[in-house]
Amino acid sequence: MPVRSSKAEWHGGLRDGHGHMSFGNGAFDGEFSFGSRFESGVGTNPEELIAAAHAGCFSMQLSGLLTKDGHPPRRIATVAKVRLNVGQGGADITSIELETEGEVPGIDAATFTRAAEQAKEICPVSKALKAVKTSVKATLR
Repeated sequence: MPVRSSKAEWHGGLRDGHGHMSFGNGAFDGEFSFGSRFESGVGTNPEELIAAAHAGCFSMQLSGLLTKDGHPPRRIATVAKVRLNVGQGGADITSIELETEGEVPGIDAATFTRAAEQAKEICPVSKALKAVKTSVKATLR
């Protein structure tokens, strides 16, 4: 089985420091900071990377389920919204909302929604994030 890796480096204190993340053998290389994570600063943050991983994994899983059932999709587009709340105990990822849209010939909206719910439960990233409440909204185009 393949092993995937990413790397991050942080310099300085929490609020005044800055960091750098990279993964995918150079496919992504970017800066992050307190501002990009907890405010509206420039750069990325760990939660955006979790969202990207979840959207990608879910879309592939949904495509696989639909294809297995004889309905290969033309297109699956998913947005994952990771909610980060900061409270007295620190920061917590409290929920993930998956919003997916599909172009799938030969199925109805209820069938697409059922497949999306199943994909949400069984994609590897969803399984890894079981501690976080995850919802899915599925729209068939």
